[in-house]
Amino acid sequence: MLECEFCRIGAGEASAELVHEDAENMAFLPLRPAALGHTLVIPKSHYVDFFDLPTRPLAGLMQFVSVVGSGLRTTLCPDGMNVITSAGAAASQTVFHVHVHVVPRWRDDRFGSIWPPGRPAVGDAGREIAERLRQGFRKPRP
Repeated sequence: MLECEFCRIGAGEASAELVHEDAENMAFLPLRPAALGHTLVIPKSHYVDFFDLPTRPLAGLMQFVSVVGSGLRTTLCPDGMNVITSAGAAASQTVFHVHVHVVPRWRDDRFGSIWPPGRPAVGDAGREIAERLRQGFRKPRP
């Protein structure tokens, strides 16, 4: 998948401002950071999004995200932290190689809220949706 920019970074064939890596994952600064210390975490192997990741690499990626987040917290002392991943264009995924944004946050930073203001979108449908989800989790996976 060397046509994938993140695969090229993972293989060492494209440059990035690397901040940490292990055998399976790496963390680097994005070209357009949303905040000071904003870091991208990727598996070195190609997976489209988190739904594409098998259990073991997913667990390893999330452990690595925790290590990166702890390093950012220790080094930069932010007031908070967002950990964000997107799956699909409708969720604003623009690079189709799974990646996790680890974003240090400070009160009144320019990043702003990640949740829409106002009333919840679900409203009174919450109970129905919850029941549908419970039923869906009971079904065997294909």
